[in-house]
Amino acid sequence: MSEVQLHKRLDEQTVVTIIERYLAKELSVEEGMHYLSVGRSRFFEIVKGYREHSDTFSIAYKRASTKKINGDAEKYILTELEEEKKLIENKDIPVTTYNYSVVRDLLLEKYGVKVSVPTIITRAKEHGYYLGKKPKRIHDREVITNFVGELVQHDSSHHLFSPYMKNKLYLITSLDDHSRLLLFADFFERESTWRHIEAVKSVVLQYGAPFKYYADQHSIFRYVKDRDKQSPWNTYTKFTDDVDPQWKQVVLDCGIEPVYALSPQAKGKIERPYRWIQDRIVRTSAKKQLTTIDELRVVLKQLVNQYNTHWVHSTTKEIPIIRFEHAISGQKSLFKPFNIVKPDTDIDDIFCIRTKRIIDQYRKISLDGNTISVPKGIPKQSVDIHIIPIPEKNIAHLRFLQAGNLLGIQHLPIQLLKTIVHF
Repeated sequence: MSEVQLHKRLDEQTVVTIIERYLAKELSVEEGMHYLSVGRSRFFEIVKGYREHSDTFSIAYKRASTKKINGDAEKYILTELEEEKKLIENKDIPVTTYNYSVVRDLLLEKYGVKVSVPTIITRAKEHGYYLGKKPKRIHDREVITNFVGELVQHDSSHHLFSPYMKNKLYLITSLDDHSRLLLFADFFERESTWRHIEAVKSVVLQYGAPFKYYADQHSIFRYVKDRDKQSPWNTYTKFTDDVDPQWKQVVLDCGIEPVYALSPQAKGKIERPYRWIQDRIVRTSAKKQLTTIDELRVVLKQLVNQYNTHWVHSTTKEIPIIRFEHAISGQKSLFKPFNIVKPDTDIDDIFCIRTKRIIDQYRKISLDGNTISVPKGIPKQSVDIHIIPIPEKNIAHLRFLQAGNLLGIQHLPIQLLKTIVHF
């Protein structure tokens, strides 16, 4: 058995998952001992500790001591618990519970004080910093797919991810249903059609085109009659799904079938990794006093890697990347290689904002009040315009195609394209 202490080899979530699988008779004693790399007596000692104190269970090493914590330690505990309370009470921040392990780590890091999690929980209960366990919500979290790429869940959340920032950010993610692998995750200051198209592009180019994309009914993803009253398509002749929004056009061009959640509760599978990542982003940004989106992106990248490659998912009982790779090697994948099909000629003709205009007799078009020459265009006929915004450079590439032929490429400042799409 390993001589390295358990809490130095495995994180607490992994140990809890293994114990719960043993208690559910999904693992034998020998398998549990193997996964934890401990002997039989130590294994049953851990199981007993979890059974008797599941709410305060910790694998942290506890040094036997008869000493009580001193007054300074008591003060520091209450100080950090008060900071936790402020995060929970701020409705703009996605934190709803106390994290006593974080408090323990902060006490050691900031004050050099070693205190066990059970001791912190005891003080929390005594001074009103304890919420107890919330009743489990009833909704289906089961894996409903048999292949990776069979269904990709796509979502976004809008929160204040750092108490040291003034503005909320959007966290956009894509999650494979079968493996629970996070395929895409990034922060953005504004939510827009283009940002969601970029997310699809990232997934398709890295993994291939999935069979289905699962999104909510936001107007970016789906046109709904009477709801989207400000839409130019909202006429008596257009009904729900009669019009394809820009994001949906991209998804369809990639050979992906878009499907929509009928309620927020139906998107439950993506909630757990969201909560896991959101909680740790907020606490890390609070600890490090992060103030910029670039700093938060560094933390997000680290947490996504930890979630994908180390965290044992509570539903699948597997680490997402391992489950994903096993499916790929076992030929259980519905991801299709991405190919460009005519009349599209370039990857930018797929991942773009689309519109059409009629070329006048002077071979010119009007686009959002801007007169643009199209020298090679045929007058009196329509031209397809594919717009690829580059917000970081404040410009947009415009590709002009007629009858499947590329007529040319031009560039415009993004601010000149105000009504076609919000970048």
